[in-house]
Amino acid sequence: MKKTLLAAAITVLAAGTAMAQANDTLAKIKSSGTITLGVRESSGALAYTLGDGKYVGFHTEMAERIAHDIQKQLGLAKMEVKYQPVTSQNRIPLVTNGTVDLECGSTTNNLARQKEVSFAVTTYVEEVRIATKANSGITGIKDLNGRTLVTTTGTTSVQTLRKNKRAEGLTFKEVMGKDHADSFLMLETGRADAFIMDGSILAGNISKSKNPSDFKIVGEVLSVEPIACMLRKDDAAFKKAVDDSIVRQIKDGTLAKSYDKWFMQPIPPANQKVGLPLSEATKNAWEHPNDKPMEDYQAK
Repeated sequence: MKKTLLAAAITVLAAGTAMAQANDTLAKIKSSGTITLGVRESSGALAYTLGDGKYVGFHTEMAERIAHDIQKQLGLAKMEVKYQPVTSQNRIPLVTNGTVDLECGSTTNNLARQKEVSFAVTTYVEEVRIATKANSGITGIKDLNGRTLVTTTGTTSVQTLRKNKRAEGLTFKEVMGKDHADSFLMLETGRADAFIMDGSILAGNISKSKNPSDFKIVGEVLSVEPIACMLRKDDAAFKKAVDDSIVRQIKDGTLAKSYDKWFMQPIPPANQKVGLPLSEATKNAWEHPNDKPMEDYQAK
């Protein structure tokens, strides 16, 4: 009987510890000696893979520095950084169920997502744009009538286009790529006339294509969106640790150097430049760190 009660007590204690750690990521990291980063495979220069389990990019590098700062904060002599590839479809579930501790890809902070997850301070302000082949004749929204548009499953880009007043009266076919690389492939192979997505993702995929000069980014800015790292809700200590690391990287110039490395210099694997200078909106977000949702932003 005593053994049964002891076993039951241990089970309850373990369950209680697991529940406590669900909203205490720092405790989870300290006890396990590991942190799991949610990374992307084709999110332009923000986050992508070189294959063989190697993940790189502006946000990936920033996340690795966050992990290092957290290791120092927790006083861990060693800490393993694990990389979990995520997609637009599964990124939120993998954060909420505890698989991923910190997702730093290309996720827009908006009010709907804030119901499920929390966001760190904004580190990139994105503009949703249109990519097309250079010879397509498409120069803006008005030229999309009757065309086939591709966007990535789990993103909101085409819905954003539909809400744009300049798109009123237009009819177009919508197809979905399983990830950003698949969406770009549809544009590249002629299965779609335009790819609607974050400008950095469009530019990144173009720079890695066989013939970058075959493509161009055109037309109006469809939406201005703050991109930020995701973490679990109601975990104030972990959010503070993440935000403190980001602010540190802003203040000491690390983030600016990293931006120049990934957006203004040749990057692997093709050693092509993305060529997107730091925008005024992103500069402002760095100067005034905040976690405001996209609803607080307006396209110019």
